Amino acid sequence: MKPSAQKHNSDYPSARKIRRACENELYRTVKRLGIYIAKDRITQAEKLYFQKVILNLQWIHENFSNRKLLSDWWDENLSAEIAELWEVDRNKLCTAFRDAFGG
Repeated sequence: MKPSAQKHNSDYPSARKIRRACENELYRTVKRLGIYIAKDRITQAEKLYFQKVILNLQWIHENFSNRKLLSDWWDENLSAEIAELWEVDRNKLCTAFRDAFGG
């Protein structure tokens, strides 16, 4: 295989990379919401996000380059639970996540 082809055929990310990505994405989402969310609620949301990503890792890895599809997955599978946990409007949360994630 050519080196350029190997670049696009990557292995699954480590648990550490996944956890850090989840933390960063939620941090950016909170910044775009422009409201205060308690640290313990953010931590709970990060754990929930990490667990859902691990459970769907194969699908997420296969679609890693399609930000819109991944944002749609987040809306369907996580937004309701995180909106309830953070006591925010789900539509505003979804919009903030898409802005932060790029989907």
